[in-house]
Amino acid sequence: MDVRGKAQKAKNAAHTMGLLGQNEKNAILFAIAGALKENYETIIEANKLDLENAEQNGMTRAFIDRLTLTQQRINGIADGVLDIAKLDDPIGKADMFKRPNGLIIAKTVVPLGVIGIIFESRPNVSIDAMALCIKSGNSCVLRGGSAAINSNMALVSVAKKAAIEAGLPEGAVQLIEDTTRDSAKEMMTMNGVIDVLIPRGGKGLIDSVVHNSTVPVIETGIGNCHTYVDDNSNEKMAIDIIVNAKVSRPSVCNSLEKVLVHKSIANEFVPKCIKALRDNGVEIRGCKAVQAIVADVIPATEEDWYEEYSNYIVAIKVVDDIDTAIAHINKYGSGHSDAIITEDYNNSQKFLAEVDSVAVYVNASTRFTDGYEFGYGGEMGISTQKLHARGPMGVKELTTVKYIIYGNGQIRV
Repeated sequence: MDVRGKAQKAKNAAHTMGLLGQNEKNAILFAIAGALKENYETIIEANKLDLENAEQNGMTRAFIDRLTLTQQRINGIADGVLDIAKLDDPIGKADMFKRPNGLIIAKTVVPLGVIGIIFESRPNVSIDAMALCIKSGNSCVLRGGSAAINSNMALVSVAKKAAIEAGLPEGAVQLIEDTTRDSAKEMMTMNGVIDVLIPRGGKGLIDSVVHNSTVPVIETGIGNCHTYVDDNSNEKMAIDIIVNAKVSRPSVCNSLEKVLVHKSIANEFVPKCIKALRDNGVEIRGCKAVQAIVADVIPATEEDWYEEYSNYIVAIKVVDDIDTAIAHINKYGSGHSDAIITEDYNNSQKFLAEVDSVAVYVNASTRFTDGYEFGYGGEMGISTQKLHARGPMGVKELTTVKYIIYGNGQIRV
């Protein structure tokens, strides 16, 4: 079936989806989680095809890690579905008030309708998105990238079969198997069928959807994340946090990309930090001050400060003070996640107040900017825009409102 035909099936199912109760939706999610765990071998076999293609195409180690599915990761995806099932159902919740003319007005929470998700090489997104849409009463149209198509087909097939048997309306979940640009472009112009588009991937994908879509877009952002090491900081804590934020999953959007170091501690701190990162296979790029401290560092260009590497690469810059650090982050950062390592309370509060990002940390890794870690069960993505949704987009962010008004004969004069 063509892209528009699948999207129309999702549209046709949206009304029924919106009427499902909490117990019905949770039963569907429980069935999905169970099916994923039971059928992990089938999913891994499909994933192997994508991994073989990625290796043949010379993709990076970080890219392949992002693409890889193991039994442990599949179990983690399934557990995320169960966590979503445990969340309160926002649909139907209402704020009610009475007007002087006797009208009773209820501002009620309702689903968005049909959500289109265009994503790239992380196959877990297909299940995260499906589960969040089901919990929030939405139909969904999933369109992943070519690199993960076999994995996505297997995941959605397993999950969808179990979901329909558990009561999911026919047509409510659709996977677009055409991974050409044409399918994405068609989704971007389906006004009246798709209610909102959410792009999840690199800058090129996000920019393309934002600039070309006539369907409303919730913009997820790239993660050019910073950690600033203040002059009054715990050295070991700083290095542990930096290594964790970079190395634990370098391919994800909350991974550390830039380190800023106060000039008064640079001579002592920078060599130790670089050694710790290099011991974990990280390439270092640096400003002139960093190069003067460690001679074999690759010079950082102006473009480096804007770059989201999504790889085992970090750029380090020595800064004069906290004001210089904040100015650098607000200029070059993507507004995603940024951290300060400091023992100075005043500096921590200044950093929190003045850095204009979705998530701002004191003495913690940026890797915590995540729907699961925030207690949302999962996420549709990290929104860096300021309208409707900002930060990890969970169930509540996939809803809108409807006003219901009770009267007893009132007319307006």
